[in-house]
Amino acid sequence: MLDTATLMKQVGRIKILTSRLIDERLSGDYHSMFKGQGIEFDEVRPYEPGDDVRSIDWNVTARTGHPHVKRFSEERELTVIFLVDVSGSHAFGSVRSKAELAAEITCLLALTAIRNQDKIGLVLFSDRVVKYLPPRKGRTAVMRLVREVLAASEETRDRTDLAGALRFLSQIQKRKAVVFLVSDFQAAGYEPALRVLSRRHDIIACDISDPAEFALPNLGLVELQDPETGELLLADTSSPALRRAFAENAAAAAGTIVSRSASSQAALKPASI
Repeated sequence: MLDTATLMKQVGRIKILTSRLIDERLSGDYHSMFKGQGIEFDEVRPYEPGDDVRSIDWNVTARTGHPHVKRFSEERELTVIFLVDVSGSHAFGSVRSKAELAAEITCLLALTAIRNQDKIGLVLFSDRVVKYLPPRKGRTAVMRLVREVLAASEETRDRTDLAGALRFLSQIQKRKAVVFLVSDFQAAGYEPALRVLSRRHDIIACDISDPAEFALPNLGLVELQDPETGELLLADTSSPALRRAFAENAAAAAGTIVSRSASSQAALKPASI
């Protein structure tokens, strides 16, 4: 676990890296892409000539003896939930770990959301729900979320129970939310839970991957280890047939993620922003 000083240095670095993106690119796109829940009641005021008679509040009018109308305003506030995978497979990375990339993407989107005055919440999961932060607004909320994500990125663990995390969110988040699902999707059998969650919430799937997962280099005999199960495998990477099969399987797996998300009515967005 990183100490607080180190975490805050990382937070500062991410804020510097992302400030231009937020100001120049993301904030406007984010605001236009994600709408509020419609309109909400604002106040009752005396009727003025030209007001729509359909907006008259008859209860207040009867009580005061003077016509009053209901005034509504557009509801802008969103609830944004980050569902972030911190399982063992995220420890992998040819340049930097997938966990670090997931943390930066989550922090960038959280800072963007808070600038739009949205509530933000967090679910970290591996083979269980590791951490849950209920949706909150303000600087304190975003800083805590950033700290938790960065700390988790240094401590990836265990296997992936994506279906369990989706079911957990379905149970605790009743109000409609925008859900950013940040994962490498190294899991199976999560489609039913994803379909259930997508009926109530808008889901954006951020697929975290690494270039080395799509092309096996020619390094001769190499011992490989599954970071989630600990299983060891000796592979002869000098074999063209093996490298070709590896690339084909990786491409097929990526295509499966797209088709699963589409069939579950979830939007798939690239993780590289």
